[in-house]
Amino acid sequence: MHDLRADLSNLWRAAARMTSAEGGRTILFVSAKAGEGTSSVAASFALIAAEKSPRSTWLVDLDLRRNAAYRAFEEGFAANAGVPGRAFDASLGRAPPYSVSEAAQANGEGNKLLTAHQVQGTRLLVTRFRNERLRPGQRVQLRAQPGWWSTVRQAADWVVVDAPALERSDAALAVASQMDGVVVVVRADKTRAEDVATLRMEIEAHGGKVVGVVMNRMRADARLADRISG
Repeated sequence: MHDLRADLSNLWRAAARMTSAEGGRTILFVSAKAGEGTSSVAASFALIAAEKSPRSTWLVDLDLRRNAAYRAFEEGFAANAGVPGRAFDASLGRAPPYSVSEAAQANGEGNKLLTAHQVQGTRLLVTRFRNERLRPGQRVQLRAQPGWWSTVRQAADWVVVDAPALERSDAALAVASQMDGVVVVVRADKTRAEDVATLRMEIEAHGGKVVGVVMNRMRADARLADRISG
């Protein structure tokens, strides 16, 4: 994962104009293919939001099995940002945005597997899914859960959502309808226009609103081209 904050000023200015019907704003980042740099863009955007906003920003990692965002902060990927602190229950007293198998529900652990950790020196909280509490064979699935998203909105100025690529998971489609906007991340030298068009149609078919595209690694360098439409 790479710190791309220096390249995202245009994206931040455009996204900051988004409005929300209730509480904080929610924005989801997703790509059609793996390896587009979505997690780097999402985490970097979340750090900018945390720097610019008076209240907290949440970075919600939908790739529950990998916890890539949490691990990246643990490893110090971003300058001037510390490591994640102690765990807080991220359920916020609501049914969480995932479901687990009946065994976990029966022993009372099903609603307390998602934690939030404040990144030291920032107003950013990053989520972590406690896979170590699952038993062999137990399954986890994302679900829309509007009540949980509404509660997070009340707790934060920004909720930044990092979704795995659509070719790997349909997690982004499960929550797209809860977002104020969806940004598609594209590697210009890798992703076909048809793949982007298909992703956009799928997001919109699931109630999401695509508000822009970030083109990453244009001409094999580290620059980004940002575009958000109102």
